[in-house]
Amino acid sequence: MRTLLLLLPLLSVSVFAEYKIEPAGPPPTEVAPAISALLSKTGHKILTTSGQLYCEIWFVAQPPAGHTSSEVDLMWKTAPPGSVIGALKFHAEGHDRRGQIIKPGVYTLRFSMFPINGDHQGVAPNRDFLVIIPAAGDQDPKPVPVFDALMKMSRPASGTPHPAVLSMWIVESDFQPGLSQLGESDWVINHPLGNIKLALIIIGKTDL
Repeated sequence: MRTLLLLLPLLSVSVFAEYKIEPAGPPPTEVAPAISALLSKTGHKILTTSGQLYCEIWFVAQPPAGHTSSEVDLMWKTAPPGSVIGALKFHAEGHDRRGQIIKPGVYTLRFSMFPINGDHQGVAPNRDFLVIIPAAGDQDPKPVPVFDALMKMSRPASGTPHPAVLSMWIVESDFQPGLSQLGESDWVINHPLGNIKLALIIIGKTDL
């Protein structure tokens, strides 16, 4: 089980709710223009089957490239660390798997990896994840390669010393774009980025 720091459903939505995906309009104006220029002109809405909006998400139009990593247990080896991958908007208060509150608002998503330092051993089969950063604090589209600097940018999203992140991986076969359930309570959005087949847990729950 991917026991990463993942977003929980909103308090008003059961963690066992059913979800669906619908098209969304252009990225929100809160995203810096230079970053918004990297994003697709349309995104995705994640809603409960009763129509309650959980979030909206926009991915970059083209996958980041120009990098070859030799890191172990890393799936996305061509993405420069700290690259912009997307933007995320919450319309109400959310929580992550550590119980940290994520306030309503607009956030950017940047690529990173768990460090090999013993603190994250066994949390997931791969080290890839996306960092959630308040859009107001992320203005430059260039990658942020320094891990500590990237984590510092994310901490205002969680309001704690621990950053807020989403688990992701690269799908190597049987890729189906859209939203699907994984296990009892995880919901995964599969989205193609050029030749990259990205899977992102957008809603998740763990008892750990």
